[in-house]
Amino acid sequence: MSDRFVVGPKVRGLGLAALAVVRDMREHWAPASAEELEQFETDALSGFVLARASAGLADGTIRGDVGHLDQIRTWFGRPLWDMEPADADAYFGKVLRGSPSGTRLARSQALSTYFMFLELRHKVELHRMTGRVIECPIDEMNKPRGAKDAQLRIPPSEPEVGALFTGWGSELATCRKFAPTARNYTASKLLSRVGLRVSEACGLDLDDIKWDLGRFGKLHVRHGKGARARANGWSR
Repeated sequence: MSDRFVVGPKVRGLGLAALAVVRDMREHWAPASAEELEQFETDALSGFVLARASAGLADGTIRGDVGHLDQIRTWFGRPLWDMEPADADAYFGKVLRGSPSGTRLARSQALSTYFMFLELRHKVELHRMTGRVIECPIDEMNKPRGAKDAQLRIPPSEPEVGALFTGWGSELATCRKFAPTARNYTASKLLSRVGLRVSEACGLDLDDIKWDLGRFGKLHVRHGKGARARANGWSR
C-alpha cells in the first residue's frame, strides 16, 4: 500500500491544517517460491501426523486420514490449502458421487481436520507465504450427509450369556454338521471365558492347551497380542 497524506487537526494559533505521512504498519507478504511451498507442504503434513499421534489416535487411523488427504491432493493437483468450496463441490459431487457414504464421510472428515490443523498452527505463516486466509472448503452446504458417531453397546448380562451357550451346546447333538458347529461353539466359549480376540482364537491348536500347568491349566496364545505376553490362564 502506497503512502497517503491525511489532514490532521488544526495547529493551535495558526489556523492551518497539518499534514502527516501515514504508512501501512502491516507486514507486506512476499510470494514464496515453488520449492519453499513444496517443502512447507511436506513439513505441514508431517506436523499433522505428529499432532494426531500426540492426541492418542491409533497408527491405522492416522494412516487412513493421510491416505484420504493424498487421494484428494492427487485429484486437486495443488496444495490442499488452495481448495475452495467450489472445488469441494466438484470432488464430492462428481468424483465421489457413486462412492459409499462411509468413504465420503471419512474423506470429508479428514479434509476438515487437516484444515483445522492448518488454521490453528499455520494460518499466519500461510498468509505471509501465499496471501491466502485459510478457510475449510467443507461447509454446511456441501458437507456429505450421514454420521459416524459411535453407538453405545450394552453387553449382555451373565444369565443371557449362560442361556446362549446352554442352547448352543444342546444343538451340538442334532446339528447337521458337527465339526464346524463344535469349532464355533468352542471358539466363542473361549472368547467369553478367557477374553481372547478372534484372530488369537483362530490361531489356537489342541497342543496349545496345557492341562498339566497351574490349577486350571494354561492356554498358550501363539498369535496376536497375547503372543508378546505370558500364556493366559484358563478358568474352567
